[in-house]
Amino acid sequence: MPDLYADFVRFFDAAAAYSDLDPGLLAQVKTRNNIYRMHFPVENEHGRVEVIEAYRAQHSHHRLPSKGGIRYSTVVDADEVMGLASLMTFKCALVEVPFGGAKGGVCIDARNRPPEFVERVTRRFTIELANRNFIGPSVDVPAPDYGTGPREMAWIADTYRTLHPQDLNHWACVTGKPVSLHGIPGRTEATGLGVMHGIRAFLEDDDRPGEGLSRGLDGKRVIVQGFGNVGGNAARALREQGALIVGVGEFDAGVYDPAGLDLEAVEAYLGERRGLAGFPAARVFGNSAEILEQPCDILIPAALEHQITRGNAPQIKAKLIAEAANGPSTPRADAILRDRGIDVIPDLFLNAGGVTVSYFEWLKNLSHVSFDRMLRGTERMQSERLIGAFEQYTGSPIEARMRRRLAEGPSELDIVLGALETSMQDAYANVAELMRRRDLPDLRSAAYLSAMEMVGRSYIDLGFFP
Repeated sequence: MPDLYADFVRFFDAAAAYSDLDPGLLAQVKTRNNIYRMHFPVENEHGRVEVIEAYRAQHSHHRLPSKGGIRYSTVVDADEVMGLASLMTFKCALVEVPFGGAKGGVCIDARNRPPEFVERVTRRFTIELANRNFIGPSVDVPAPDYGTGPREMAWIADTYRTLHPQDLNHWACVTGKPVSLHGIPGRTEATGLGVMHGIRAFLEDDDRPGEGLSRGLDGKRVIVQGFGNVGGNAARALREQGALIVGVGEFDAGVYDPAGLDLEAVEAYLGERRGLAGFPAARVFGNSAEILEQPCDILIPAALEHQITRGNAPQIKAKLIAEAANGPSTPRADAILRDRGIDVIPDLFLNAGGVTVSYFEWLKNLSHVSFDRMLRGTERMQSERLIGAFEQYTGSPIEARMRRRLAEGPSELDIVLGALETSMQDAYANVAELMRRRDLPDLRSAAYLSAMEMVGRSYIDLGFFP
């Protein structure tokens, strides 16, 4: 099994060599706070009792609540959730979201179990978390991850609300909820859009470290491994920016066409067959890992951890690797890629779009009002004044339908997506500037160093360290 926490420690220690923080403070920043391992009985679809194993890990309490997704997978274990919780602490720091890192896991394959069973497991899991004070708007706020989505988050929110009817902020106990249940528009596609914004920020940086790619996304050949929520939304967003998707990998096969793939056809095929085997393309790989080694400008591993290893890193032909998944590259592979001159945009930064928009949803739930409701009227009044001034200056009235369009204030989705773009651009600028100023070897080292020093300053300001 991949040990994501061991990977985190190796990357952390490599970056810590460039830090001036006290060694004791660095040890506190790195250390794990809590992990709760639980077993609970649930009646399965056959009427028999099944004992479910589950976890919730909290890496850091330097800021509360702690924040992180819940994944449903038969291979989830304590090391995996602890490693992912550690990454969450640093992601939140990089995008300046005031959370500590957490992660959860439930050992079931939700895709092959009836929804009624998944609901029973989810609600019982929520009860277990509540019994140990591992969930709450000011304590620990879960979110979707691999194998979960808005449906599961709705069940969690409803269960917590039943357990805590006196808590006015009960909807803020979890993010990634359906919009109809106090979620926020843009959350589903947030991580994938954040990937696009992060790649674009890198390619528009005139001082970026690599020299193998021209500026901008237009015409860039892209391979996406994993066409789920993150990979699919990233691929569509990149295509809208002019990129050409030449390869897609899924669990059962990889497809590649240097002339470009029809994403709608890929999506329809996946929806019907639940896999890519047999998809008509220029080249089809029965071993989907082979898609990682095909020629492209940008390779996006958006599936699971440890997809790029010392075994296949020497065969990677991409000029840039954009880590949309958590921990897709092992430390040994990362060293090989750096020696080969292949740039890597690290997961620590690149897939922070999800938690950024989760933060917006949490704020919305705490304030009990949508963002556009407070802003739209003011924006409309300002626009009307500008339009009136323009008409007076030119002596030419604007047609009524166009006037309405120009005067319309931003929707909540507009506000969320605009703030997401700004957050990703600012985070990249901060990491890239630190890399240049401190003469660091790569963006991963800069991202880890930036995050550890942000977290470290929090502990200092709390008075735990002089």
